[in-house]
Amino acid sequence: MSQTVVHAIQDEYGKEFAWCYGCGRLNEHGLHLRTGWDGEETITFYEPRKEHTAIPGFVYGGLLASLVDCHGTGSASLALHRKNGHEPGSGEEPPRFVTGSLHVDYLKPTPQGKTLKAVGKVEEIHPKKFKVNVEVFAGEVKVANGEVVAVLMPSTFTS
Repeated sequence: MSQTVVHAIQDEYGKEFAWCYGCGRLNEHGLHLRTGWDGEETITFYEPRKEHTAIPGFVYGGLLASLVDCHGTGSASLALHRKNGHEPGSGEEPPRFVTGSLHVDYLKPTPQGKTLKAVGKVEEIHPKKFKVNVEVFAGEVKVANGEVVAVLMPSTFTS
């Protein structure tokens, strides 16, 4: 079962911020994760590929961590974009977040062949930081819980 997010926040990121391996639409080798609203929660779907195998029949845990990470920062971007009066597709470039912290608890082995679904609940904890609690499902089975503290990227970023 393939599902998709129609209005993903990642579609709105400026070109200079669209290269992330997990969610960057311009990274030809990336996962192309897409995060959108589902009511007051956020949602991302992903179909694991063969190369995401840990052991035959099961998904590599690092993929779940990437899913939690990018879903968390995308969810924070959605939340602040909405707080600023905008939605994906409105023509306004959304704020971009980076990961301040990432925590993942693996609950069950994740079987290959199931659509992964990340569901996020966003909490503002500071004007420049959002905490996102993420549940990851393989089909209907919850396989991981995660928490991301997402930090607003400054408007001028220098390396």
